[in-house]
Amino acid sequence: MRSKLTLAVLFLLLFTVGNTYAQTTTTTKKMKILVHITCGPADPTRAALGFLVAKTALSEGHSVTLFLAGDAATLLRDTELDKVEGLGTGKLREHYDAIVKAGGRFYVSGMSAKARGVTEADLQGKPAEFAMPTELVRLATENDRMFTY
Repeated sequence: MRSKLTLAVLFLLLFTVGNTYAQTTTTTKKMKILVHITCGPADPTRAALGFLVAKTALSEGHSVTLFLAGDAATLLRDTELDKVEGLGTGKLREHYDAIVKAGGRFYVSGMSAKARGVTEADLQGKPAEFAMPTELVRLATENDRMFTY
């Protein structure tokens, strides 16, 4: 009886050690992620959430591109970056700074920007450029995952 108990304990110990080792040595595939944001300053929680998700993905080692369209086209204006804060989703400026530091890239819908008075001066010095819907389609097909806010 004692040898059966010893074998059971030994088996359990080996299973636990092996399972723990497998969990710690598994690597997560790094992905290309597109975050498409259409919510602007009027919906600060969702706008900041999109930036927060992008920041989080970058901090986990993924590659991230953001495409801002509709009302989100105004979010890269310094005035909006400084004032938009989501309820429970943080400050837009803090997320933006972390995204830039980690190598995130922004595309802003040219048509949405033009309709809202966003100009080249608003994007100056930022890792951002104006783009047409064809760019959004290209990005959506080239990335592994897409989140929309």
